[in-house]
Amino acid sequence: MRDLKQLVKAYDVRGTVPDQWDESLARAFGAAFVRVLGDAAGAPVRAIVVGHDMRPSSPSLTRAFAEGAAGYGADVVEIGLCSTDQLYYASGSLDLPGAMFTASHNPAEYNGIKLCKAGAAPVGQDTGLSDIRELVESWLDEDGAVTVPAAPEGTVPGTLSAQDTLAGYTEHLRSLVDLTAIRPLKVAVDAGNGMGGHTVPTVFAGLPIDLVPMYFELDGTFPNHEANPLDPKNLVDLQAKVREVGADLGLAFDGDADRCFVVDENGDPVSPSAITALVAEREIARARKAGEDEPTVIHNLITSWSVPEVVRELGAVPVRTRVGHSFIKQEMAVTDAVFGGEHSAHYYFRDFWRADTGMLAALHVLAALGGQPETLSALTARYNRYAASGEINSTVADQQARTEAVRAAYAGGEDVSVDELDGLTVAGKDWWFNLRASNTEPLLRLNVEAKDPARMAELRDGVLAIVRA
Repeated sequence: MRDLKQLVKAYDVRGTVPDQWDESLARAFGAAFVRVLGDAAGAPVRAIVVGHDMRPSSPSLTRAFAEGAAGYGADVVEIGLCSTDQLYYASGSLDLPGAMFTASHNPAEYNGIKLCKAGAAPVGQDTGLSDIRELVESWLDEDGAVTVPAAPEGTVPGTLSAQDTLAGYTEHLRSLVDLTAIRPLKVAVDAGNGMGGHTVPTVFAGLPIDLVPMYFELDGTFPNHEANPLDPKNLVDLQAKVREVGADLGLAFDGDADRCFVVDENGDPVSPSAITALVAEREIARARKAGEDEPTVIHNLITSWSVPEVVRELGAVPVRTRVGHSFIKQEMAVTDAVFGGEHSAHYYFRDFWRADTGMLAALHVLAALGGQPETLSALTARYNRYAASGEINSTVADQQARTEAVRAAYAGGEDVSVDELDGLTVAGKDWWFNLRASNTEPLLRLNVEAKDPARMAELRDGVLAIVRA
């Protein structure tokens, strides 16, 4: 029997096609989605919106999901090729639950589904995803074949209709950032053969931008490099292009274009924490202009200390959360935060239904850079206050034992604080580190930051020696 727990992750559905899942399962997930998100009386949701990335398996999986949903009574709006944040825009603007078929930065043989409720509200294990999985499991036989039961008596099958949302998505983003007066900029963009090649030309159209496109051809086999800018090797081409053409900056999008990474005019990566601080400053100013006295900004616990420092200096309120979009979005809803940022280059905006959009963050960077004469490296220098290790993964046999060994070595010092909001965080006067266990792999993830680069290296090496002992 198929093990759907290997397919249904904490925040999405993701696995290889066709061995882990196929159209028959996609059809079942569509039916289960509208059943689980239906009302208390058992009626399914009235309508949903679906979209997909450029992977070879995406169109057929998406259509099967749509047919499953329609068979259980939901009208399905198909928006076709789109970025994940474009799907969130559709979910928010149409006020419909949504399904995005993508495996983000994973290799070509993978595919998945990111699900949301109406208004782009997240669907995770605790907000419906485990219920969807359990319902689909109940439809599997001993051989793993799935048979979707007939819809409840009286169910009127839904319809399938197509709608183009790219223009509306573009208009909404451009309404949130004033780019009318920026100076001309040369911008290199590496789409990684992903959905940035679909969205960037339309979103950037009409701006005073000399666009240098790289790998804009939509190709889910990723012939040039993995669409994962978090891995430094996938930024090499962009860095070289920025230097070659004398660009003012470079932007790199992941496969589904919901994350955006930035390199400066020298081809050096700009820390996502620095981008978080820069965008936070702009969103705080915008909220103040609208009459908000003390706007709130969310940051996860592995962003640089510079982020809450900048937020406090601006008279706003920083709120620290666990890593992960469901925690960020939940805290944004509770606090009515204007913005949220993660060190993984996910950026969340209240005016974008609290959803993450790398494109909107990119527009803020363009507006900030183009609104003054300095280079990007000079502009972001004030946000780079600490030396950081970046995230370092270690494969371990016993996550808990290694974590406790690190606690014993570092948690007892004078002026040292310890918290367990997400893994183990130990902090001194001018340094901190966080050690978190992966939920899906036998890994420990380490992030270290210190005021002094030598102290950062000392802490990094010391903790890793214990983790890898």
